[in-house]
Amino acid sequence: MARHRPRSGRSQPSPRRVKAALCVTCLIDQFFPHVGEAAVKVLRRLDVDVSFPEQQTCCGQIAFNGGYRAEATAVARRFLDIFAGDDYVVVPSGSCASMIKVFYAELFQGDEATLERVRQLVARTYEFTEFLTEVLEVDDVGAKFSGSVTYHDGCHALRELRIKQGPRALVAAVEGAELREMEASEACCGFGGLFSVKFPEVSGAILDEKLRHVEATGARAVVTTDCGCVMHMAGAMRRRALDTRALHIAELLAGEGG
Repeated sequence: MARHRPRSGRSQPSPRRVKAALCVTCLIDQFFPHVGEAAVKVLRRLDVDVSFPEQQTCCGQIAFNGGYRAEATAVARRFLDIFAGDDYVVVPSGSCASMIKVFYAELFQGDEATLERVRQLVARTYEFTEFLTEVLEVDDVGAKFSGSVTYHDGCHALRELRIKQGPRALVAAVEGAELREMEASEACCGFGGLFSVKFPEVSGAILDEKLRHVEATGARAVVTTDCGCVMHMAGAMRRRALDTRALHIAELLAGEGG
């Protein structure tokens, strides 16, 4: 099990004040509003001018994954309208960010006018940690945490967006935190949205294996980029009375101790 000590990283935000709109996902809106607040806190700490389009709803991923392509297309078209004028769009979810950046093009295949709008949106859209490390070029966001942390690679962030080192650099730069790599960190937690509902036995078995790896690190918290993973792991941890917290990475980075 590899262990990395915190390090001081890039901590200076861009010299130009960046404007960004926050896309609050369905899970954050309904179950994890504090994650959205944490993301805003981190961005404002880095002098980002954050806006929140109140008319936003879903990115369309739920309908798309369920096979309702017409409904997903309608929701995606509305998303394109709502987020048409912002410098950047920041999404605190690898799965929702990948829906926009990877699968919108599939939805609008053959519609060249809309595909051009998709390309423009994709160029401005970033998953939360990707925005911090690639746009703002920051590792150290001024966060503090007392204890060890392990990182779970969410499937969409890793496989669709190729996000791997950025979140780890952010965790490693948190003052007081010790990053402990778990075995099979890239393995799924078993959530998968509708997958966990349609195949609960398989989902539960995958989750059991993931939690064994989390426990083996002895970490105080397991951190990831998707609230679906947080919800899935946190529920099982509570039921089993495990002495580990599941956190969205925005919560960790917003912290000033804990």
